[in-house]
Amino acid sequence: MSDSLVVCEVDPELTEKLRKFRFRKETDNAAIIMKVDKDRQMVVLEEEFQFVVYSYKYVHDDGRVSYPLCFIFSSPVGCKPEQQMMYAGSKNRLVQTAELTKVFEIRTTDDLTEAWLQEKLSFFR
Repeated sequence: MSDSLVVCEVDPELTEKLRKFRFRKETDNAAIIMKVDKDRQMVVLEEEFQFVVYSYKYVHDDGRVSYPLCFIFSSPVGCKPEQQMMYAGSKNRLVQTAELTKVFEIRTTDDLTEAWLQEKLSFFR
């Protein structure tokens, strides 16, 4: 699938919330959870688990602390092929809009553990 495929736009309110989230001052772990609004053809803020931008307090082996923004993507299990295309195509626009560089995909929510995230982030030392 082409990286230039755009299926849904990103809600401007969500774009602003993501910008503020990137520069937040808190040092705890926090998440913004999003979904595709099929009727509006737009990625919007949500409380269900589909797209997650997660600010994670990561302690490196040498003791340094960083707060990477991690984009975690999951296509809902059992959704129709047209919906899967909508999620896949919207992912690229969201990554570009929010300027995310740590992008991970999971198959099920059971995969999303702290150990899994630490393993993924260790690649970016």
